[in-house]
Amino acid sequence: MEKVKPQKDNPGNAALRPETLAAADRLHSVVIHLLRRVRQQDINSGVGPAQLSALSVLVFAGPKTLGALAAAEQVKPPTMSRIVAGLRRRRLVEVTRDPRDTRRTHIRSTAKGTHLLQQARLRRIESLAGILSILTSGDLAKLNQAVEILQALLETSPR
Repeated sequence: MEKVKPQKDNPGNAALRPETLAAADRLHSVVIHLLRRVRQQDINSGVGPAQLSALSVLVFAGPKTLGALAAAEQVKPPTMSRIVAGLRRRRLVEVTRDPRDTRRTHIRSTAKGTHLLQQARLRRIESLAGILSILTSGDLAKLNQAVEILQALLETSPR
């Protein structure tokens, strides 16, 4: 594996210790591979990854405008329009016009959409639990501690 070095065009990285970069590199690789493996379960939902991701935002963060949903998913509004159209055709979301500004729409998950997302999430969690089931109690405790550390980092670090 190639050693990661701080980028010269990003001065904030210059202060990073080599061991911090190495840990970040290993974590990045492992997390991506782990997510790819559990996302294989999403095929069973019959909905594509972009639609599932957008639906997840709506289920867990609540109704959004098209612009807010596009921003949350880091895509352009025309792309999000296509994603929402597909979700709407499947009756996984409902789109309503803002009564004060008819150019603005509000998108919310339907009960069917929420159920589909919850089932997809359960399949991913069960898949991950199957992978983790070979761990000893001690290793599982260490993993739980690492998850707590990562959660705290996410809560305290800027986006």
